Amino acid sequence: MKAAALPTGSCAVDTRTGRVGVVMGHEGPYVQLRPLGGGREWDCVPEAVRRATTAERSGAATVYANAHGRGEVG
Repeated sequence: MKAAALPTGSCAVDTRTGRVGVVMGHEGPYVQLRPLGGGREWDCVPEAVRRATTAERSGAATVYANAHGRGEVG
């Protein structure tokens, strides 16, 4: 599925970095992603965005839950 077809709220992977984020929107030529659990958005070129697998979504959620448990995120 092309990034432009990924709707807002979809979980996606930035294939340049491996970061998992939520699609927040499409601004100009970029897809805007935000880390699961919140944080600073980043822009990604559409060619480097794909839908996250179930394992990738689960792994990102676990990382966030662990950081939250340690008090590193709000």
